[in-house]
Amino acid sequence: MTGTDAEYFFERTRAAKKVMVLDLGFLGDTVHLLPALWLVRQAYPQAELHAAVAAHITSLMDCVPWVNRVWGYMRYPRHATLRENLQMVARLRREEFDVVINLNGSDRSSWLTFLSGARERLGRMPDGGGPPFWKRMFTAHVSHPFTEEPVYLQRCRCLAKAGFPFTQPEFHTQVDPAGLRAAEISDTDCGNYFHISPFTTADSKELPPAQLAELIVALAKNFPEKKLALSCAPTPRELDKLEKLLALLPQKPWRVFAGNLNLMQLAAVIQHSALHFCGDTGPFHLAVMTNTPTVAWFWPNPGIRQWLPADEKFRVLVGANEPGAQFLGRIATDDLVAAVQSVLKSA
Repeated sequence: MTGTDAEYFFERTRAAKKVMVLDLGFLGDTVHLLPALWLVRQAYPQAELHAAVAAHITSLMDCVPWVNRVWGYMRYPRHATLRENLQMVARLRREEFDVVINLNGSDRSSWLTFLSGARERLGRMPDGGGPPFWKRMFTAHVSHPFTEEPVYLQRCRCLAKAGFPFTQPEFHTQVDPAGLRAAEISDTDCGNYFHISPFTTADSKELPPAQLAELIVALAKNFPEKKLALSCAPTPRELDKLEKLLALLPQKPWRVFAGNLNLMQLAAVIQHSALHFCGDTGPFHLAVMTNTPTVAWFWPNPGIRQWLPADEKFRVLVGANEPGAQFLGRIATDDLVAAVQSVLKSA
């Protein structure tokens, strides 16, 4: 089968009764999968739609009730064992899928797609082309650049190349407002607070603690009408960092969520904030999903472009990793405050 045959993939599978979209990515990957998943849902309205994602973020899929079944695959805090992989293959084969779609091109998901037993298997060509036998694992494949546009748009473009009707990417998500009640945030609070996720997975992606404290003080001074809410992940590293950050502040913020929000509660808190602040971390993608105005600081990642939405309500300041420096540098607090003013005007 040639690459051009892929354009007829949807035409010959449009009567499919059971469809799996197999991704297995982490939080950012899965958020960016959702618009393409919606296109698949619209293309196969009669089908039972399944989606496979990393096991530790399956709760994210609560916000897409139009997916009939969600599968979890062990990726974190450990990789799936050989036995678990064999069990996954057996489960896939028992379901007798008509179609399996894999748009991330990873080795693991490609093998699972191939071994699923589905009659029709659509894959995305890996960056670099993959091993010589890769194309034989699929009944159709598409190729699309990996870094030139946002990931969510890339995946929709891949589907279009396989003949799926294309519409502009949209996140058709429903975040349960009960998450706000769990966070003790009322309806009158909505839109009247800033939410800050100050930490990431590495010091080199974070603002220095003193600058984080300086930013929080500047926000309170420049936007006195907005309350401040801070949150962190429930890891010993982030909990320790949060405790030390609070000690640097002249007063405690309005709300402090010390690792006690689950994924969908965090999404609700972000969605109903006036503006979200964060580094290059999972909450940034939740802000993209919920279309929440955001000011973020990123490390100089060469692949940064593919994670940034083309929307004025998202402002990302890119810093620098200076030799010997522990934290992210070359981002001025005044520039962050100016970005807030600009985003609020455009939102």
